[in-house]
Amino acid sequence: MTTPQPLSSAALAELRRRYRVERERRVRPDGARQYRGADAEFGYYAEDPYAGEAVAREPLRDRVDVAVVGGGFGGILAGARLRRRGIGRVRVIEKGGDFGGTWYWNRYPGIHCDIESHVYLPMLDETGYVPEWKYAPGEEIRRHAVRIAEKFDLRADALFSTAVTSLSWDEGARAWTVTTDRGDEFLATYVITATGTLSELKLPGIPGIEDFKGHTFHTSRWDYAYTGGTPDGGLTGLRGKRVGVVGTGATGVQVIPKLAEDAGHLYVFQRTPSTVDVRANRRTTARDVGADHEGWARERRDNFLRIVSGETAEVDLVADRWTSSAVLLEKLLPSFRRQGDREAFEAAYEVADAAKMNEIRARVERIVTDADTAEKLKPWYRYACKRPTFSDAYYETFNRDNVTLVDTADTHGIERMTERGVVVGGTAYELDCLVFATGFSVGVSGVHSGRLPVHGRDGVQLQQVWRQRGPRTLHGFTSNGFPNLIQLGGTQSASSVNYTHVLDEHAVHAAALVAAAEAAGAVVEPSREAEDAWIAVLAEGAPDHEWFHAECTPGYYNAEGRGRPNGPIAYPDGAVAFHALLSRWREESMDEILRDRTH
Repeated sequence: MTTPQPLSSAALAELRRRYRVERERRVRPDGARQYRGADAEFGYYAEDPYAGEAVAREPLRDRVDVAVVGGGFGGILAGARLRRRGIGRVRVIEKGGDFGGTWYWNRYPGIHCDIESHVYLPMLDETGYVPEWKYAPGEEIRRHAVRIAEKFDLRADALFSTAVTSLSWDEGARAWTVTTDRGDEFLATYVITATGTLSELKLPGIPGIEDFKGHTFHTSRWDYAYTGGTPDGGLTGLRGKRVGVVGTGATGVQVIPKLAEDAGHLYVFQRTPSTVDVRANRRTTARDVGADHEGWARERRDNFLRIVSGETAEVDLVADRWTSSAVLLEKLLPSFRRQGDREAFEAAYEVADAAKMNEIRARVERIVTDADTAEKLKPWYRYACKRPTFSDAYYETFNRDNVTLVDTADTHGIERMTERGVVVGGTAYELDCLVFATGFSVGVSGVHSGRLPVHGRDGVQLQQVWRQRGPRTLHGFTSNGFPNLIQLGGTQSASSVNYTHVLDEHAVHAAALVAAAEAAGAVVEPSREAEDAWIAVLAEGAPDHEWFHAECTPGYYNAEGRGRPNGPIAYPDGAVAFHALLSRWREESMDEILRDRTH
């Protein structure tokens, strides 16, 4: 690690002290319980504002080759890779009204991707598409998701506005019984779950939230009927209105500048400021990104993955704030390659971290004209404590006369809501509208949360097994006792900041498992010994990051201040090495997972 301009030991000590003080201002005893889900009396927050009335249809009682749970990029890529393997009937089941997943639901003003579009959008080589912007707006991303789905004919058997309610293994049929909230009960020889890590919206548990008489909605269900306008802005319905927004994470950083353009007055209720680095978005051409030869997108995507995973690369093709700050991702991605001994690494890491955070705090001071507001916007924690964000308009927004930043750190958030607004620090703020930019419950997908019960051999429930013994998988995909069930996601595999790249590699692997089982007349199911061996690999190389996250400001990375325990959670050598391991395993050891052959 290259050491930036050295800081004195006294300066580092003072910085550590300031970080501790700022953390304690924000830690709450209720931790993640401060949020509530959009269910029961708050279920209307999760209603689909885009699909219209669900099309009436008869419940299905048929059989398909593969049921894919989830129609976001994970499900779409799984379907596409299955099609390329010659698998016929692939049924995607999606609770939204169309393909897109997160990008179907998130259509708020200002929405863009934080990862360069030329590496974020998957299957660019296969579809011949070149994104128009370095960081694509949400609608371009959503259209690309649909483009892939339609190219591989995934709409033919898809079920939209439909939620899977249970998965049960039928030993006699050697298939899964899939039930849904639309009365469907059909068989699928294989099930691939692709429910994502950001699928269940969360709301702040503010006392009196049900008493507010103004208008409220969540950013993942933007109410354009109320605000007017489009994701590009023009929110004419907010003219003259007092608007509040709760949440200053990745979503808030994008939506707040757009709200400020049209609201009569905007109140930003902030508990913890984000790090907001330069985005430098711009239109791009095929020539700009080297899209002049076959495989250009894969080359660019692989290059980005190598750099943000701590691997060496001769050239930085993307060259943005992710890659320039890549070394600081070591605490965010447990698989980052360390160099040198632990003590020397941590010392150099802390200096580099301090330099980066000082750079961001200096950016706040340089842009925001009011000194008190600027001080409230400065992030006092280490870089990997919260998700980095990027904007060329966010800090400038607080120079507007119609924008007020309300710091809620000392009251641990909004104290309560009344019929007319919110109360912070004893001060009442009257509002016509309150927008919740509070994001999603991370990792709380249907399978992992138990909301989607999965019963394998002999009726054993997956969640019960994992609750008793912890997650048990081979490579993060398959589990003993649950044949032909393939899970996509980050559990016991490897992740990256570019999650669609990871999902595509997972989809390739899932399709290979299905194709191999079909060719062998077998089911896909690892032995317990294979699970044990994989968990041992994860445990042996698990990095010690628990101390780092225990010192972080509260957020979803550390369970709102509760910490992020070490353990066999992720592959310890990084996404690049993990993808290579899967490739070798498919070539050399695929037979190990194929059981109950019929020939």
